[in-house]
Amino acid sequence: MKFDELLYIIADEPMFDTGMLLSGSVDPSHIRRQLSRWVKAGKLYQLRRGLYAPAPPYRKTAPHPFLIANRLVRGSYVSLQSALAFAHLIPEYVPTVTSVTTDRPGVRDTPLGRFEYRHIRRAWLFGYQAMDIGEGRQAFVATLEKALMDLIYLEPGGDRLDFLRALRLQHMNRLDPERLEAIADRLHKPKLHRARQCIGSLMAEETEGFETL
Repeated sequence: MKFDELLYIIADEPMFDTGMLLSGSVDPSHIRRQLSRWVKAGKLYQLRRGLYAPAPPYRKTAPHPFLIANRLVRGSYVSLQSALAFAHLIPEYVPTVTSVTTDRPGVRDTPLGRFEYRHIRRAWLFGYQAMDIGEGRQAFVATLEKALMDLIYLEPGGDRLDFLRALRLQHMNRLDPERLEAIADRLHKPKLHRARQCIGSLMAEETEGFETL
């Protein structure tokens, strides 16, 4: 296979799995050797075993970090600070994409960025959706309420008012108190109920602040 053939096969896809190239009467070992050579030549990025992305100037579009995060660890979804910043619920730029998974936790460093995965129990694997991330693509991202509750649950002291104030939460009118309550009820965690009460206080403060302007 020539590199031009590879680009034709993957078309507009920003990433591809080796399985995409192994259909028909092809020699898998030959394909893998070719991919390795193209990585060494700087034509491809290897994101993990079996997952690649064309490097500039060969790519047609850069893969969105959330899409990479989903593909690096199957069954994960973007959450915590990354989802909150994406939704403008916190003001900070978050350079590391944070996700949750029922798989092992860890950090993946790739040529296209750093990706952190936090472990959750299977019962916690809900509250996310396929969200538009531009250019007609979607990635699995936590809802606002679930992203915030994920963060509170995974961080020591996440239910404390000073921790929540330090997040500098904004646009809290977009949070649904009933959804926050439902998440806390579903998981039977006193920590989440304490946090929900603190969030309610912060939401009331934000509303009062707008009324005095």
